[in-house]
Amino acid sequence: MTNLTSKQRAFLRSQAHRLKPILHVGAEGVTPEVLAAVEEAFNTRELFKVKVLEGAPLKAKEAGAAIAAGVEGVSVPQTIGRTVVLYRPFPEGPETELPG
Repeated sequence: MTNLTSKQRAFLRSQAHRLKPILHVGAEGVTPEVLAAVEEAFNTRELFKVKVLEGAPLKAKEAGAAIAAGVEGVSVPQTIGRTVVLYRPFPEGPETELPG
């Protein structure tokens, strides 16, 4: 998990505000399939939301931590309710310029 400053987290939260969740964590929790889907999603975007469904065995913070531990370079700038915001910059030239 990458360490972000409070200014960087605030910037990413503001960028993620308009986004809708693109993945869901269900009754099985954070499985290898979920981690593969997260990895695949990071091929086309740097920032996105994951929704932790009501029937999931994990709370949103736990699911975010499990995803960050399972996928290299992922940060969790925000967890709000059952929604987790995930961020990982593109390896060749990040698209999102984070504040210093």
